[in-house]
Amino acid sequence: MFPISDDNPSHIRPYVTWTCIGICVAVFLWQASLGQQAGEAAIYRLGMIPARLFGLGELSPELSTVPTWATVFTSMFMHGGWMHLGGNMLFLWIFGDNVEDSMGHSRFLVFYLLCGAAAALSQGLLNTTSEIPMVGASGAISGVLGAYLLLHPHATVRVLLFIGIIFWIAHVPAMMVLGIWFVMQLVSAAMAPANVPGVAFWAHVGGFVAGMALVPFFKDKYVQLFQGANSRPFGIDKRRGPWG
Repeated sequence: MFPISDDNPSHIRPYVTWTCIGICVAVFLWQASLGQQAGEAAIYRLGMIPARLFGLGELSPELSTVPTWATVFTSMFMHGGWMHLGGNMLFLWIFGDNVEDSMGHSRFLVFYLLCGAAAALSQGLLNTTSEIPMVGASGAISGVLGAYLLLHPHATVRVLLFIGIIFWIAHVPAMMVLGIWFVMQLVSAAMAPANVPGVAFWAHVGGFVAGMALVPFFKDKYVQLFQGANSRPFGIDKRRGPWG
């Protein structure tokens, strides 16, 4: 079951969502332009390495180009391959606009970065001695998914369903799509071996939980939780305060 779109219109232009997508694509193109060896070095420079973050390991001086704490944020805009980038950007494209709509641009940016940081720490704290760099926007995007689940559980998501070589498009409630996705992350996290490169499933779990916990504090006061499709009052986006 793979989401491809939703039926939930946004009432503002999601500039932050678009900007995050643009930065991730630009950074990945930059990574690809470096070649394999320099590209791997860039991942070590800008990726989040738990052992480095928690003071249990050091990089060689030529690789320590940004402060250790900053890698929690720089890692969010790097990706390990085209499929990694494409899947993340598709999920952000589908679900990010409605969450940004509920918060406004400035609050959504802070929310997105906090969810990404929570995701990175969730993965890192479970294996503080790991020297494997973690990169990708999926932790922050998981926070967006958690927020969307509380905001629009009854919105309809269009998904591709596969049985062997046969596939078709189905219309499924967001609570089912995102609920199944979260359970899959939990199961995969529980089964994933430690100290082996792969998908950072605990980052997905941590980001999702952070998004659910933070959305009540970041959404605009007139936005209700547990809605269907977006039902913002007419013209309300024109009355935003200094947060966006």
